[in-house]
Amino acid sequence: MAMRTVEQLSEQLLDKPLAALSREERGVLEAIVTRQIVADDASTLADGQASFGERLSDRVASVGGSWGFIIVFALVLFSWMLLNSEVLTRFDAAFDPYPFIFLNLILSTLAAIQAPIIMMSQNRGANKDRIAAAHDYEVNLRAEIDIIRLHEKMDLLMLEKITRLQADLNEIKVAVQPAG
Repeated sequence: MAMRTVEQLSEQLLDKPLAALSREERGVLEAIVTRQIVADDASTLADGQASFGERLSDRVASVGGSWGFIIVFALVLFSWMLLNSEVLTRFDAAFDPYPFIFLNLILSTLAAIQAPIIMMSQNRGANKDRIAAAHDYEVNLRAEIDIIRLHEKMDLLMLEKITRLQADLNEIKVAVQPAG
């Protein structure tokens, strides 16, 4: 089977003119014509497009959303409260006595900063998912088109085989026919 152009593949396999193709469809057909592979790692593609801030938000979210952070943070809070309510009050040196107003300020500030950073990381995760979905579409489209092309090749081979069998059958009929 002769190599086709993107325009020919578009009309034959997708029943669309070249101008009606999406960017992904056109990319897949161009990859078929040039015999390129479209199966790249979507996560690597997304990470390659990430800015410093996006990578930082991912790190903050991974640390802030871990059991290690929760345990260490609980120990710090408990230590702060114990230090300011029991130990330092005996020496009249508590820098944040009960009701721990300074601790509340620190916790509020931490929450006010951490929440948007975690949301940025979640947005980046959603963006990664969109890139992966677009990539999956391209790979699935390529696989579907390749299956269609394989069916065409198989149909052509079967047609050639049937034609040869019919020719052989005609030869056998001619050879077996009694003379005149």
